[in-house]
Amino acid sequence: MITSSIVKLLLLIPLLFSGADALSMDYYMMSCPFMEQIISNTVNQALNRNPGLAAGLLRLHFHDCFVQGCDGSVLIDSTNDNMAEKDSPANLSLQGYEVIDRMKELIEDQCPGVVSCADIVALAAREAVFWAGGPYYDIPRGRKDGRRSRIEDTINLPAPTLNSTELINMFGKHGFTAQELVALSGGHTLGVARCASFKHRLSNFDEANDVDPVMDSSFAMALSRTCGDGDDVRVAFDRTRNSFDTGYFNALQRGMGVLSSDQTLFSDPRTRRVVNGYAMNEAMFFLDFEQAVTKMGLMNVKEGNQGEVRRNCRRVN
Repeated sequence: MITSSIVKLLLLIPLLFSGADALSMDYYMMSCPFMEQIISNTVNQALNRNPGLAAGLLRLHFHDCFVQGCDGSVLIDSTNDNMAEKDSPANLSLQGYEVIDRMKELIEDQCPGVVSCADIVALAAREAVFWAGGPYYDIPRGRKDGRRSRIEDTINLPAPTLNSTELINMFGKHGFTAQELVALSGGHTLGVARCASFKHRLSNFDEANDVDPVMDSSFAMALSRTCGDGDDVRVAFDRTRNSFDTGYFNALQRGMGVLSSDQTLFSDPRTRRVVNGYAMNEAMFFLDFEQAVTKMGLMNVKEGNQGEVRRNCRRVN
């Protein structure tokens, strides 16, 4: 009887793992069952110490997916013969690498060579959003880590100076609608921007205006004073920088979007109605964000032998 049960179990194992190369919600159920608890605990501990890292972990996920797909490439360190993504000017303000390293270390202790860095980044972003008061969404697991990380690829990241048409076109190339663009932009309800990324809006805008005419004048004066201390000074996107809420959209309605790529969403009739809808209805924003960020997490994912599971998130195996 015991021998028969063992034989049945051995026959069942290949079936359990036959679809292991395809993304699924229970991808690690058998191979690393405590992985998600480790990620949740580590993110919560880190954010309790530094709430600002919630924005950092969400931005890591976004900046990872928009370059080579969601494959953990943003985590790779530069080497003598390769300048990696993280050293691009667009990525110099990213935060949260050490949190990812800590999660990877703890997970490797439990189940070595099983959980990809790409999945850790995606799940850490989910935990950060939830910690900050946002929605809790579920995402498929099973991404593999990419082997390429080059600074020139970061040209695919949307610049803070883009207008609404440029943003709609860029996101559209990745399969996102204008509504999904606005929902994903709502991630700016968390975090800060460097003065260097918006100082062009504060002086010499054109011959008729010293500042961007769509910016609230009092807000522009306040930003000018703040940024007088240098390009690296940081300004919150909205008044509740560590809370995932509708404050970002309320700010756009008042002409207080920090980046021109933010405020342009209210200036364009194609996206203004979505901004207004989210400003009035947090539940609708949360639902649409869940769907958009889940879709983003599936961008050009690598499965099976298309990638690897890095032992160290900062370098390829």
